Amino acid sequence: MHGTQTITPMRVQRLGVLTFHRCINYGSYWQARCLVEGLRGMGADAVLLDHQSTRVERAELRCAFRPVLPTRTPRSDFPAYARKARKFRQAFERLPLSPAFPLDRPEEIQDYDSVVVGSDEVWNLQHPWYGGCATFYGAGISARLVAYAASFGNHDAANGLSEHWARRLRNFAALSVRDANSREIVRGALGYEAELVLDPCLQFPPPRAAEAREDKAYVALYGHNFPTWLSEPIRRWARSTGRRVLSIGYRNDWADEQRIAAGPEAFSDLIAGADAVVTNFFHGCVFALLNKRPFITAPSPYRVNKVRGLMHSLGTEERMISEATDDPAYARLLEEPMDAAVDARITAWRRHSEAYLRRAVMPS
Repeated sequence: MHGTQTITPMRVQRLGVLTFHRCINYGSYWQARCLVEGLRGMGADAVLLDHQSTRVERAELRCAFRPVLPTRTPRSDFPAYARKARKFRQAFERLPLSPAFPLDRPEEIQDYDSVVVGSDEVWNLQHPWYGGCATFYGAGISARLVAYAASFGNHDAANGLSEHWARRLRNFAALSVRDANSREIVRGALGYEAELVLDPCLQFPPPRAAEAREDKAYVALYGHNFPTWLSEPIRRWARSTGRRVLSIGYRNDWADEQRIAAGPEAFSDLIAGADAVVTNFFHGCVFALLNKRPFITAPSPYRVNKVRGLMHSLGTEERMISEATDDPAYARLLEEPMDAAVDARITAWRRHSEAYLRRAVMPS
């Protein structure tokens, strides 16, 4: 008809997400799920690329039953760690997955408009079982390559990146990272300023947790091998305020209660229901921020790059404590509500990160 215009429907983008989606680790599970569900919410046909490796599966199971090394795991804890592993495996199978393919044969990946590599430590050359896996650097993948919130983990920028790996990264059509250390590595290797974006859990928050069903107030403890200089003041503070210390996912003997067998959904619920969070893990900080829970962190050397970058980007550096932190500071950090400015910064970063994703993977 004269005066009408034919509109061609926008073609849905087929996206494969390449990440550590089968790790028995709360943060790895949630970042994978949040990213793929977030991309689907943006209108893409997104799935997690289901890479398989007997070597990696064995390493994951060994770690699942002895997760607090060098601290020895008592045999009495093995049944709880087994239940935890089963809950993770059940959760993995509910994720939107591609047909399975061998990790070392990425050429078997089906056709996608783009493959999104990240988040997590996908470029960490020091990772105990994924380190040096060229698939996460795009080797053998014919689709257009995009990185979202990728991290080099504890591979420090001072060590640089060899030309072998830098050459792989040059094949990416768009690069973004989630921490300053990773950004510095990319800058040094490629002379390129990668976009700094939010971890998928902060960008695409998980479904709201149910109301806490615990009988008593508690502080959520997430991590393991905490130093004595941290555990003792936390115990004093918890006793003085009538709160239990509840350890999630790992044994911490100084906690009042062990929830070793918690699955990924229970982890999210327990963080949401806590009065405060104590953690030495990156995603412990992330989930405390998501749920607006007061928290403190004392990251291990393995995780310090990631945690420090997150704290700096959101203006929460004071929550990284040290042996010099005194009892009044513990009380203030664990009892006072989060500053509203932190929420404002997260909101601004979400806009920035969404804009990057739309440029990188969605049609113009």
